[in-house]
Amino acid sequence: MVIKQIFNNNVVLAKNSSKDEFLAMGCGIAFKKKVGDKINENSIEKTFILKQKDASEKFKLLLEDIPAEHVSICYDIIEYAKNMLDIELNDYIYVTLTDHISYALKLNKDGIKRSNVLMWEIKKFYPKEFKIGLRSLDLIEEETGQRLDDDEAGSIALHLINAQINKSSTCAGDAAKLTQMVQDILNIVKYTYNIQLDEDSLNYERFVTYLRFFFKRLNNKNVLEEEDDFLLEQVKDKYKKAYECMLKVEKYLGQKLSQSEKLYLTLHIQRVTAR
Repeated sequence: MVIKQIFNNNVVLAKNSSKDEFLAMGCGIAFKKKVGDKINENSIEKTFILKQKDASEKFKLLLEDIPAEHVSICYDIIEYAKNMLDIELNDYIYVTLTDHISYALKLNKDGIKRSNVLMWEIKKFYPKEFKIGLRSLDLIEEETGQRLDDDEAGSIALHLINAQINKSSTCAGDAAKLTQMVQDILNIVKYTYNIQLDEDSLNYERFVTYLRFFFKRLNNKNVLEEEDDFLLEQVKDKYKKAYECMLKVEKYLGQKLSQSEKLYLTLHIQRVTAR
């Protein structure tokens, strides 16, 4: 194995005898080394092989500006998430999550906190990912001495969720279909209420994000834990128009929704249409 590019003393781009490229990390792996030198394989602690070329190129650019410690932490978080969720994630998670966590640590050092407006949805619909997010905060604290707020656990979970969504979209047609379905439901809401939705509002953003999660659950046949029917009856009685709109959406989808999905979809419709 020889060095093809040096990012810092701890991270290099290397290639093996088959001329395959990979990123290698290790304490002092590039100390007193230059391009073309052989790597001591015993000094390699972690390797990155990003199959998506675009993700690989962007990750290399990221390495020029981000401390190796942050890259190492994110690698551990992503590997932990893969094991806990028992899934593969889109290669872009290495770029997006590393960039996010490094910036979060910088802001935290400066005393700046960021709130996560989607915390309720993330905790409710993706408890596994949120639990991984909380564990990630422990790992970050162990390595850096900085304790990030729980809102960042939600943000980490959101990166994991998006990496799964993107991974499940194997072609542009899938993404286009998802986008069209979201737009169709937004149109159903607009025409039912005869209003224009405020696309810059927080409620609009939350509704669109909810729909992405919602379609992912339908595609994977993930069923939410059922809520008490009493809650749905209360919502049905209090928000009659939103409930009727939800039934139109259910008809558009061509499948019967669970009580829980009906409840949350109705509540999101009510929220996004409230003046």
